[in-house]
Amino acid sequence: MKIVRTDCELRTPKLDAALVSAGHDLVLLPDGVSEEDLLDATHDADLILMCYTPITRRVIENAPRLKGIVKYGVGIDAIDIPAAIDAGVAVVNVPEYAEETVAEGAFALLIALAKKLTALNTHMTAEGWAWPEPTWMGSDIAGKTVGIIGLGKIGRSMARMAGLGFRANVIAYSPHTSAEEMAALGVTKVEHLHDLMAQSDFVTIHAVLNNDTRGMIGEAELQAMKPSAFLINVSRGAIVDEAALVRAICEGWIAGAGLDVFSQEPLTRTGHRMSALYDHPNVILSPHLTFYTEEAMQRLEDEALERCFEVLEGRNVLVKSHDPRLRAQVKGVAFTV
Repeated sequence: MKIVRTDCELRTPKLDAALVSAGHDLVLLPDGVSEEDLLDATHDADLILMCYTPITRRVIENAPRLKGIVKYGVGIDAIDIPAAIDAGVAVVNVPEYAEETVAEGAFALLIALAKKLTALNTHMTAEGWAWPEPTWMGSDIAGKTVGIIGLGKIGRSMARMAGLGFRANVIAYSPHTSAEEMAALGVTKVEHLHDLMAQSDFVTIHAVLNNDTRGMIGEAELQAMKPSAFLINVSRGAIVDEAALVRAICEGWIAGAGLDVFSQEPLTRTGHRMSALYDHPNVILSPHLTFYTEEAMQRLEDEALERCFEVLEGRNVLVKSHDPRLRAQVKGVAFTV
């Protein structure tokens, strides 16, 4: 069968080799491939493997042999799932491979911001030493308030690290999680996003991107934050109004930010809405790689391969995600409890 894998810059050698050794025709496409080139490559495809490239209704309807779309990653906002359902094409992601990994990455950003590690490293590289001047004074995490937006599995790992690991006060805005469930995790539920933004010393985003969360962190939310507070986003860039975030940092509404995701990727030093944040001493820019560890990639390849063979062999595809967009499928899928 013909398999098209987009975003081949993210190397998955075990996955690719296993599909080829099973006798399938594997076509690799780069990140940023045009829709026209994608249409040409997928019109006779049986399976699409994607990570970032948009899989539109036009692509799906132009591929009559298509049996499944496997997202080798978590976020599914780039896939037109209603179109896939209409066409009877199963859609599945790999939701569990990097939960702890991404939380570790978010906490690394939090620590680096609190301790001014990147600015200190830049100064040390240029000058060789730094004396204990007010410019370099960092912040403790113990006793501070960490506000988590989205208390899913990654958010819960973040809560554990902050609360049990660093003795921070942990609060969360997560409308679908009860106060009792949060309390069992050592987390205090905050009913309104504005209140979480105002109370937190560190705000860390772990929500999925959907119609409800797109742009949810806007100018009003950023202005509600303390001038000493930091924003960390390892979820999806489009959850934040990025133009407002640039103003918030450049005008000093907040102390800084650690960002691993952007609404338009890749980030570029010029010509991008976030370009002004390069070289800003209180900002850490990471190239959407908090998930990228040896262990997480091994898990990702193993599970993506399982989902691929389910599609290729005509079996029901196992959907582990509880995202209602995936749970709306009725054909060719099986769900975990």
